[in-house]
Amino acid sequence: MYWQALAVPAALIVALLSGCSHEPTRQPRAPGKEPALRLMTYNVNFGIPGDGPTLAAIELGNADVVFLQEINTAWERALRARFAGMYPHMAFYPRGGAGGLAILSRSPIGGLELVAPAGDGWFPAVRLVVASPIGKVQALVVHLRPPVSDGGSFVAGHFQAPAIHKQEIERFCQTLDRSLPTIVVGDFNEEDDGSAIVHLVGPGHGHHHQMKNGLPQFAPERPTWHWPTSVGTFERQLDHIVYDLRLEPLNVEVLNAGNSDHLPVVGVFVLARRG
Repeated sequence: MYWQALAVPAALIVALLSGCSHEPTRQPRAPGKEPALRLMTYNVNFGIPGDGPTLAAIELGNADVVFLQEINTAWERALRARFAGMYPHMAFYPRGGAGGLAILSRSPIGGLELVAPAGDGWFPAVRLVVASPIGKVQALVVHLRPPVSDGGSFVAGHFQAPAIHKQEIERFCQTLDRSLPTIVVGDFNEEDDGSAIVHLVGPGHGHHHQMKNGLPQFAPERPTWHWPTSVGTFERQLDHIVYDLRLEPLNVEVLNAGNSDHLPVVGVFVLARRG
């Protein structure tokens, strides 16, 4: 994540540490004989390109398709060298700093479109279609703006982020093909009640079909980001896999692996049974 090097004011400590307690509403189940799509989203941290345990975490996930954030040219070189055999289909959009994205896939990917950020957003998104084991699935890979102002203020950024995230996700969703089962994945820099998630799952959102957020259903208390400081370790669930109801999640979990400040999130999906 972009903000490790910045000091967090005491006023935000409560917000970072607070949270409600929730029980899972779904239990994981095995796919059995039906085809399933296994995917990963992972912010690998632009500051540690080529890190061995972080590369190993991607391999551990054994996903059909991997969506990565904070990709720069050094990360691209390391990922191509490590995964050319495992993932013959790759797309890279490296950026300086934290803005780069990448897709690694076992099966062909197409319809690739880099989407510029909206308003005060910092990072682009990528829209694509993957020829997955369950058929064509559309994905939108996002890295929404960190809650930091242009001047480096966490206080101002904390209050500005919701409006910026809503602008970003509205623009990114304009690229979606409503005829395809869809997932929106990545580092949202917000939790389940954030404005981008609410826009996706709520009424009047930017996608034709109702959507749900996967991880809070299976592991609502599991953080995906951690940041040690002198006053304790901040932990939040900032990485998400949002899906429309043409898909059914069998499991969404966080892997305790890698050296990034984020942890990889892995989801397993099948086509939803039509009632």
